[in-house]
Amino acid sequence: MRNNNTINKLAIISAISFLLLFCQFSFAQSDNDSLKCPIKSLPEFFRKKDSLFVVKPLKNDFLLVLPVLSVQPANGFIYGAISQYTFKDKQPDDKYSTAYLMATYTTKKQLLIDVKNNLILHHNKIYMGGDWRYYKFSQSNYGLGSDIIPSDEPDFSISSIAQPMKYDYFKFHQTASILVADDLFVGGGIHFDGYMNIFDQTLDVANNQLTYHYVYNTSHGFSTNKYFVKGISANVIYDSRDNLVNPNNGLFANVNYKTNLGIEKNGSPSSVLFTELKYYIPLSKTNKQHVLAFWSYAQFLTKGNLPYLNLPAIGGDQQSRSGKGYTQGLLRGQDLCYFETEYRFPITCNQLLSGTVFANFTSTSDRDRDIQVLQFIQPAFGIGLRLLIDKATKTNVMASYGWGRHSQSFYINTGESF
Repeated sequence: MRNNNTINKLAIISAISFLLLFCQFSFAQSDNDSLKCPIKSLPEFFRKKDSLFVVKPLKNDFLLVLPVLSVQPANGFIYGAISQYTFKDKQPDDKYSTAYLMATYTTKKQLLIDVKNNLILHHNKIYMGGDWRYYKFSQSNYGLGSDIIPSDEPDFSISSIAQPMKYDYFKFHQTASILVADDLFVGGGIHFDGYMNIFDQTLDVANNQLTYHYVYNTSHGFSTNKYFVKGISANVIYDSRDNLVNPNNGLFANVNYKTNLGIEKNGSPSSVLFTELKYYIPLSKTNKQHVLAFWSYAQFLTKGNLPYLNLPAIGGDQQSRSGKGYTQGLLRGQDLCYFETEYRFPITCNQLLSGTVFANFTSTSDRDRDIQVLQFIQPAFGIGLRLLIDKATKTNVMASYGWGRHSQSFYINTGESF
């Protein structure tokens, strides 16, 4: 075990050192050579050479269709397809909108269908954000609170606290906001979450073998095999980002207050406060790929109770990008705080290939055990590579690898981490 741990640590240190070396080299090169080295995206390498010298008008839309082949702890081997459409209105100051559809199947017999949209329409006067999902899902639960992963047990295994579960999940979240001042939007949304055909695989009530899900839901008056959460929200958004697909600078802030209606048989009225902040700082005047990015979001249960699977967890954000380094759903609680910072830098002169180094932390609460948010923190860090697919919209395909405490994971995404 010690030899393997030593090898893993050396591999991590070597990978980071390699990327930082590239980072230093690219930063030194960017100011002098960026104007001498035209930006190229991957499709340009498959066109005839003559076509590279033809001046073409700026595109207002871009359709990307890619196969999905990846591995994640919560899913096993994933295969399927993703289609992302990026577009904008015709005025020069109009910003790009993006929407994507992803359909995948996994070796754990999961069917995952995602539809996401971040739209800025009518000459930047309407902002819409949507997260629609249908899953035939299997996922382990690990309990509540971010203290579930000990920091002082070197032989600890996350699988030792895993409790497998199967269920069907339907999600429809959609918000719409209108411009009321420069970069400031106000609006509302509707939210529906349905959890059906829940099968708690290790539950055996007759022999007193209880699970986190069963104990929590029964103690708070929720069904253990089916429940729904229906709500409406009010939100305020500030967005000064230069590009929603791949920002180089600007600020995004979102405050959303949701009221869940206790209209179901097993429903319970509740209120949830969600806040999110993204901030992008350009580090070079001539090469915009040098960016220091920050992302933070938090969700707090301000009134009532939520059923177990509706409590916030890593990977539950709109783009399912939080918690790199940990399996989806590992850290869960009534309250959640998440923070990530990422440095993005070019590797090749033509900006076809770029890299990232990132770090994040997550903290969740368990009010039933008097565990408060930020009382325990689980950190992670990682590296990534980005491949430029379309230079007009600045669309990348990104692969990243993250290491958490007693955990690691690999991801392939379109667009950015955040």
